Amino acid sequence: MTDYPPASVFQSALRGIACRCPRCGNGKLFAGFLTLRPCCESCGLDYAFIDTGDGPAIFIIMLAGAIVVGCALVVEVKYQPPFWLHAVLWLPLILATTLLPLRSMKSLLIALQFHHKAAPGRLVDRAK
Repeated sequence: MTDYPPASVFQSALRGIACRCPRCGNGKLFAGFLTLRPCCESCGLDYAFIDTGDGPAIFIIMLAGAIVVGCALVVEVKYQPPFWLHAVLWLPLILATTLLPLRSMKSLLIALQFHHKAAPGRLVDRAK
């Protein structure tokens, strides 16, 4: 197995955004839209350590919410369109701002998790 030099935070972030293996940067991370592969086909890194939880979804919801609500408020104050027009305008924008970046955000968090060697918290035994 090849020894891979440690990547910088910037390189890790670029690998994450490109949905590539966090160690080698060559192998694909996903088998489906959000389904992870079991391991990297290039370097063999086992992806069992990965646990992003709801982190990517939370970040995307917060960003998308700020964008959509801000735009909807501006349009409402300036033009006062009927409610059906709000639905026609904002539903596609909501879908675009949530689904399109979700895969990249998930892989970015995976790459940063790998870079910083994140692990579950452990209790320290202080009874000595």
